[in-house]
Amino acid sequence: MALIAVVGTGYVGLTTGACLASLGHDVCCADVDESKIQRLCSGEIPIVEEGLERLVLEGIASGRLTFVVGAENAVRSTEFVFLCVPTPEGADGQADLSYVEAAAEEIRSLLPRDSIVVNKSTVPVGSTRVVERVLRRPDVNVVSNPEFLREGTAVHDFLHPDRVVVGADNLEAAQRVGQLYESLRAPILVTDAASAETIKYAANAFLATKISFVNAIAAICEGVGADVRDVMRGIGYDRRIGNEFLRPGPGWGGSCFPKDTLALLKIAERADYKFDLLQGVVDVNLQQFDRMASRISAVAGEGGTVAIWGLTFKALTDDLRDSPALEIIDRLIATGHKIRAYDPTVKEALRGYPEVVVCDSEIAACKGSNVLAVLTEWENFRWIDPADVLDHVASRHVIDTRNLLDRSAWRTAGFTYQGVGR
Repeated sequence: MALIAVVGTGYVGLTTGACLASLGHDVCCADVDESKIQRLCSGEIPIVEEGLERLVLEGIASGRLTFVVGAENAVRSTEFVFLCVPTPEGADGQADLSYVEAAAEEIRSLLPRDSIVVNKSTVPVGSTRVVERVLRRPDVNVVSNPEFLREGTAVHDFLHPDRVVVGADNLEAAQRVGQLYESLRAPILVTDAASAETIKYAANAFLATKISFVNAIAAICEGVGADVRDVMRGIGYDRRIGNEFLRPGPGWGGSCFPKDTLALLKIAERADYKFDLLQGVVDVNLQQFDRMASRISAVAGEGGTVAIWGLTFKALTDDLRDSPALEIIDRLIATGHKIRAYDPTVKEALRGYPEVVVCDSEIAACKGSNVLAVLTEWENFRWIDPADVLDHVASRHVIDTRNLLDRSAWRTAGFTYQGVGR
């Protein structure tokens, strides 16, 4: 088993560290946030992610998982250093590598000879070279090992991957990183660093393309009287297409898709290729936000109150980053609507949204509302009895952007119901 340091205990770093420890490796996770490290040492998890708390507690109990303040306290005797630091979108749309470069500079003189630095963060093509230049350590190899973790199912995705991608110019270094995952019995693709970095962006861009395509087809279905669920089921049986990511919704968002699609557009621009297809995917997504907001606004009436069920970008997380719900709320506020919202993982007022009243239950959010809009696919919303909502709303209208609710039950209760593509 290997000695591993993980720099950064955010979403990717913490999941990576806990899962690698569960595979039997000795893992030390480092972060600059002292209070966060104190909480992690006591087994307190700062994010909502199914199964992660159990793995962290098991790792701490076994002694295979430790947490320290500062990367310098984690890397001195390690074999592998995973860089899991933020790569936010810069002002020009390109990924900002300043955190990656700062981490590499911090550990440069501390790395043991023949150790391997692993880029786990989503980084632009050529970032492996950037880290190599910052390190200035010919005795240390840099390897790209992109993550393919979905929030809400990240632990499962790590431990049951479709594939593991490892990219490096040094084949031996790439193979050593691949061996860390051998017990997972997943396909391990060893390639060059540039290809590995491109795979991550290409995968996210393709998935975003599928969602935008479905949302465009949903709009057509509404116009011709078709049911998008049956249409998607019909094409999903085609093995060339598959049935994943073929569900319409309010648009895509989150911490990866928006950032990565814009970054890939910038990469294409630098490669002197006009990526009109991907630009169209982004444009369709923005149109979807507009369509959903306009639909809700039309039913709510001028200045009407909108009840929102769901604020996070997807269910089973507490992540609000680039949430489609917030994109739609932005548009509703701009047109003068009052917002009452509920989400199972959002308990406090939304920073930057003083106009939004965050309620403590689904029913409370509906008080005096002119329309109820379902924006996140939390499973508990599905089982709310529409009869329990009746006495709290001012008008009986539902806009279900996730096609989550039982439309027959809501219509029987006296509500008008609109889904997406139905």
